[in-house]
Amino acid sequence: MSAQRYRVQGNIAPTGYILSPPDKGLMIITGFLSLFGIMMILSAGASKCVALGTNPGSFAIKQLICFFIGFWAMCKLSRYNYKKLEGFAVKIAWIVVVLLLLIDFTPLGVTVNGAKRWLALGPLQFQPSEIAKLAVSMLLACAFKNDANIFDTDKWQKYFAPIGVIAFLTIIQPNLSMVIIFGIICLTCYLVSGGPAQLIGMMILGGGFVLSLIIKPYQLSRIKVWLNPEADPYGAGYNIIQSLLAFVSGGFFGVGFGGSRQKLEWLPEAHTDFIYAVIGEEWGWLGCIAIIWLFLWLIYRGIRIAANCKDMFGKILATGITVSIGSQAFINMSVASSFVPATGVPMPFISYGGTSLIITMCMMGVLLNISKIRISRSNDV
Repeated sequence: MSAQRYRVQGNIAPTGYILSPPDKGLMIITGFLSLFGIMMILSAGASKCVALGTNPGSFAIKQLICFFIGFWAMCKLSRYNYKKLEGFAVKIAWIVVVLLLLIDFTPLGVTVNGAKRWLALGPLQFQPSEIAKLAVSMLLACAFKNDANIFDTDKWQKYFAPIGVIAFLTIIQPNLSMVIIFGIICLTCYLVSGGPAQLIGMMILGGGFVLSLIIKPYQLSRIKVWLNPEADPYGAGYNIIQSLLAFVSGGFFGVGFGGSRQKLEWLPEAHTDFIYAVIGEEWGWLGCIAIIWLFLWLIYRGIRIAANCKDMFGKILATGITVSIGSQAFINMSVASSFVPATGVPMPFISYGGTSLIITMCMMGVLLNISKIRISRSNDV
């Protein structure tokens, strides 16, 4: 494709490059999923808001505000040269470490449902582990931009050490599901950088062994309940059973928007971790398939952006962002449909949570910038 075409469709950057427009498909997916998420939060979260004595639409209003903040950040980052992020990767990672330390070892950490994952700063609460996903992707892009050597001492000191600290501080919250996502990001980025498949296999076995050592009794009980939820239908198996009932109630076409009965205090965390079950009840299996298709389309667009990127830093960063969002989405959907044991992972764009939405849209902004094809002006014709 000639530079002359990009002069018409894109813009001329002051750095001596002509930029193509960002990936339009990715922009459409981001906008649709985010706005659909606000609509579903209005439906799934209304009863919870009433129980808390607030406006039935208060969750949706807060999410809408966060959407505008995230949209602004996405637009800014889509115009910011992703190559400059390399200089901030280590700093951002250590900022995340400090925030996680504040959660784990100070009264600023907020415990919800037995997990201490939120940081309270005045009236604001946010989840630093969401920022950690982007930080880990940036560190891996820095570490593997030149080669896939994981035995380099400098890499361990500068890049791998912060990742290890972030993972450790996340485990003790406890937030094992997020650490698993970190692991998926690391393995995929290493594979893209040219890491040998045999070594990746050994890493997976080693990671599984480490998980078997650090897993806690309540996490083991979740696996047992997942295998047989009917053994404790009013206790540990309650969430799984109520979630499956929502899918069964919805059938193929669903009961209609706002018509879910399971969200009325039957299904816990209907507006967050189990919002996919509410989608299944209100929009049916057809709606569930549509959401799966949209996330698969997002993953495809992300992989395509990574494949077309000319430099390894951008290629690995695009891979990390895509895998981060994609793996989290499918873990959430798998939990709601009982394909994997229950774990507290929100669905990107759709679940209620300001931190998750803003950071996810920031990652999309970076991915949109990487999607812009850069052609040197020297190639102008």
